[in-house]
Amino acid sequence: MGDTGRVDDAEFAYRGNRWGMPEEGPGSVPGVGRRLVAVLLDWLLCLAATFLVTGADPADPAAAGAVAEPTLGVFAAYNVVLLSLIGTTVGKRLVGIGLASTGERPVPWAVAMLIRTVLLCLVVPAVVYDRDQRGLHDRAAGTISRRF
Repeated sequence: MGDTGRVDDAEFAYRGNRWGMPEEGPGSVPGVGRRLVAVLLDWLLCLAATFLVTGADPADPAAAGAVAEPTLGVFAAYNVVLLSLIGTTVGKRLVGIGLASTGERPVPWAVAMLIRTVLLCLVVPAVVYDRDQRGLHDRAAGTISRRF
């Protein structure tokens, strides 16, 4: 910051440079589109699992509404477990992304994943993001998405 109170633009040369990440390729911050595809794939996987367990008919519009809440629970548990254990989910893995700790939050990884997932399930924190494309859920957990 200079005398003007503005943040130096060199500090934001590209998303992730403040965290020592490369601009492109492995280790770089993925774009929003790639992350949205990952969340969609994860949601569809959890939705399929919910339909399978409940025996509901996916072709029945009433059944789709009835499994929405259980699917959110499955999605939350799925995210917490997989992100805590391996730092990625099936959807994230398929599009080539995972999570890394920024080291800015002194909480255990599993607790960070719980915080991140609760905020992700609220949706709004995930769509409000900074120049590094870190949503509020990532900032609260001290994480950042990275490409494999």
